[in-house]
Amino acid sequence: MAGFDIKSADPDQYPAPREDEESLALQRDWTPEEEAKAKRKLDFTIMPLLTLGFFCLQLDRGNIANAITDRFMEDVGVTQNEFNVGQQMLSLGIVLFEIPSNMILYRVGPGKWLTLQLFLFGTVSTFQAFQNSYGSFIATRFLLGMTESGFIPGGLWTLSTWYTRKETAKRVMFFYFGNQFGQASSKLLAYGILHMRGVADRAGWFWLFVIMGGFTLLSGCVLGLCLPDSFRNPCPTFLPGRALFNERELHILQTRVLLDDPMKGKKKKSINLGAFKRAFSNWRLWFHVLITLCNNGPQRAFDTYSPSIVSSFGFGALRSNAMASVGLFLQIPVSFGFSYVSDHFNKRGETVIAGFACHLLGYIFNRIFTELRDLRGVRYFGVVWTQTFGTFSHPLNIAWMSLACDDSEVRALAMAMVIMGANIAGIYGAQIFRQEDKPYYRQGFTIACAVLAVGLLLAIVRYSDDFIRRRRSRNQLPPAESASDDGETKGIEGSGTEAQPVQFVSGGKEGR
Repeated sequence: MAGFDIKSADPDQYPAPREDEESLALQRDWTPEEEAKAKRKLDFTIMPLLTLGFFCLQLDRGNIANAITDRFMEDVGVTQNEFNVGQQMLSLGIVLFEIPSNMILYRVGPGKWLTLQLFLFGTVSTFQAFQNSYGSFIATRFLLGMTESGFIPGGLWTLSTWYTRKETAKRVMFFYFGNQFGQASSKLLAYGILHMRGVADRAGWFWLFVIMGGFTLLSGCVLGLCLPDSFRNPCPTFLPGRALFNERELHILQTRVLLDDPMKGKKKKSINLGAFKRAFSNWRLWFHVLITLCNNGPQRAFDTYSPSIVSSFGFGALRSNAMASVGLFLQIPVSFGFSYVSDHFNKRGETVIAGFACHLLGYIFNRIFTELRDLRGVRYFGVVWTQTFGTFSHPLNIAWMSLACDDSEVRALAMAMVIMGANIAGIYGAQIFRQEDKPYYRQGFTIACAVLAVGLLLAIVRYSDDFIRRRRSRNQLPPAESASDDGETKGIEGSGTEAQPVQFVSGGKEGR
């Protein structure tokens, strides 16, 4: 086929840089030991801080689910359906301010903006303790969404600036561990904090918001003291004169990223119209967005009501919060195993499909178990299963989606599309479990099963497309460069477990 580009056609490989991207004169002038040391220092600096931020975001976003087991709705004076509207306002605030937030981050730098965001949503979360009406509830949920907007794509964008494309996939999953650990920890911590009902004549949920919001504010100070801003300004926000990396380390870290993707060295004030066209006309990217919409709606709904569902089995209200954390803690090692298979064996689509199928099976369990009212242990198993497999298909889907992007600009737009899709899912997901359907939520579980079944079908279609493209790309290779039995393509830059860096020189030529 004339003009057939093997590198961009193979769905297992990142596309090679376009000719207009290969304008840097760079070369590798360091030893593997130096690079390993610099990357290790980067990992121990960037990753814990971004993960801490995500942990705090999930604490503040999810503690409302624990509050409702402590008579929050009765104390504030809202019904369950009004509560669902508040959850929709949270997601609406995120969607509306996602792009403006990232525009600010791009201009002022991630170190400053992500630090400020922790202070902003930590303050809103703390003052949730003083809400006393439906109006104040709606206002605080919208403000929380507004202040949290952009933090997740901002964290993902930060990772992409410090790491190569192949390294970013692993770090994205580690970044999402903060989300998973936050989901699990919030419910376990709530079990203890909600016992403070009566202290200073306050409800337990009052102290829940105050303590968790205060922790977020403290974490904002940690990011301000330790999170570097960028290669150009490798200093924390609160210590502008203290660089966290020396010149040699910065040279190694920045050059290796530019060798991998030269466009990261060309900061633009805007993304050109052609990139928007390439992104929005790419049907594969829309499939990933729809997969996210199908996965995250039911998951958001279940995460909100899981303590209440466990309580309806006959367990104590506060004990239910602790019990609702078990599946979320189990999710962490399970998601690590899935991400390892996805990255190490390059099984992107397969792991998403498997995770999605297990997620769907959880809702099927819950729908069937609603008829087993006397077997609360069996019904609790359905909750644990659903939580264990509920979240991690989303970051796996993001890693899979990145392989369908033509260049760095399209990748940035695709990231924004899929994160906005995740938050739009929260808008419809907030209405899946309704007051007239409680306590068994037969209708809610049925709707969740149907939505997840559609998402699973989309993932299978998308994987089939990759399978066909992979076979076509192998057929285009000369015999000496044909694919090996283990699925790795030999002779293609970027294949295997760790590609050798390419040196880009003037004129667009490649060399090793």
